[in-house]
Formats: sequence, C-alpha cells, structure tokens
Amino acid sequence: MTLSFLEGALDGTPGLVSVSLGRLGAPPAYTRSPDAPHYAASTMKVAVLVALHRAADAGLLDLDAPVPVVNDFASVGGSRYTCDPGYDNEDEVWRRLGSSAPARWLARRMIVRSSNLATNLLIGLIGLPAVAGAWRAAGATGSVTARGIEDPVDLDNTVTAADLARLLGGIATGSVAEPASCTEMLDVLAAQEDLAIEVPGGARVAQKSGWVTGVRHAAGVVLPAGEPPYVLAVCTTGAPDGVIARLSRLAWDARKELL
Repeated sequence: MTLSFLEGALDGTPGLVSVSLGRLGAPPAYTRSPDAPHYAASTMKVAVLVALHRAADAGLLDLDAPVPVVNDFASVGGSRYTCDPGYDNEDEVWRRLGSSAPARWLARRMIVRSSNLATNLLIGLIGLPAVAGAWRAAGATGSVTARGIEDPVDLDNTVTAADLARLLGGIATGSVAEPASCTEMLDVLAAQEDLAIEVPGGARVAQKSGWVTGVRHAAGVVLPAGEPPYVLAVCTTGAPDGVIARLSRLAWDARKELL
C-alpha cells in the first residue's frame, strides 16, 4: 500500500470507510478495507447496467425494444411487491406507468437519475442471475445483488470497494462487455447527476453513487485530459458526510503518484 498520507486523512473518522484507488488496468495503489462488505444502496445499479448490455451483446434482447412500465414485481421470496414513488429520485419513469419505454432509455434513467423503478424493470427483463454474471465478469469476489429495490425479502444487496473498482474499471477497459457497449455505458455513467467524486472543472468522471441513511458510496473512473485515467471507489457506513469529496480531491492531487 502506497500513498499512506491518504490513511492519515482518515485518522479519527468514525464508521467504516473502504477505499480502492489506482490506475486504470493496474493493481490498486492504495486500499483501505477494500473487501469489507457494505449495504450496496444504488451502486448495484452499475452491475444491472453491465448485465443489460451483456445480454444485448449476446443477442438476447434489443435495447431499443419497448419494455412495459409497470409497478408490480416478483419477489425472490415468491410474493409480489411494488415500489414507492416517494422513495425514488426520478419522476420521468413514473410518468410512463401503464405505457412502455425502451430498455436503453430505462438504463439511462437508472444511472443518471438513479431511478429505482427503472432498475426493477430492467432486473425483471434480464433476471438476477444475469446481474450475478456481470459481477463475475468483472472479477468481483464479495458483492451480491440478491433482490430488486424494495423487495421485502430478508436479503441485502452488498458491495465492496474493491469490487466496485473492478466493475467500473472493467467498463472503462472494455473487458466486461463488447467495446461499443462499454463506451455507451461509460458515457451514461459520465452523465450521472449526483457528482459525489469531485475533481477540478473539465475532468471527465464516469461514476455512480449510492446512499441511504448512514450509507454513502461512490465509484468512478476519472479521465483527466492528456493524463492516465484512474479508478476510485469509496464505500462508507456510519461515516460523516464529506468523506468521499475529501478523498476524491486528495486522489486527484496524488494522481501522478499512482503506479
């Protein structure tokens, strides 16, 4: 582990903070509890995105074909459940309830505005085994997408910082899907509106954040103009607000030291 000054920046921080930071395609230059499991919040939506594109690459679905927009889902426990619109961050998908929308459009709303309804519709389209396959394709070892959002079954979706770094890095390097699909996914991630990973103006960041009470995560690929890109994943449970922003700024300052 290099870049030990990052550890000092976290001294005295309460809660569990997990970090994976490194150059794209290289082993991480700095880690802190990278394999510790955290409740996934919305970061699991990246694995759904990858699974959707892998299915399209395999000819199993057409991303431009219409998907019925419903609010009725099969629980992994065998019952049915619905999403609460008041628990969602996105209104556009709800406005299409009772009609349809292309899978590609739903995928964008799932990432850019973190739509829970779109997420469940896409999980219903491709299935949870496909999402597990996306994690495996990235080399993940400790992350599980066990259910849809708001499924009342007693199972948690979990992630690790190491796995999120692998998943985002796999998209950026084109190793988890076909190159054109990875380029499209990177563009969608770069359009996410919750900018948890903060870098100076002009630097492109393809990222996904996730949050519930007491939990705040972000993972992304930072693409500085004319410099090597790097991957940063931070998962926090029980930590104060501002940890991700502080670490992302420190990582930016140290980007030329990443080996």
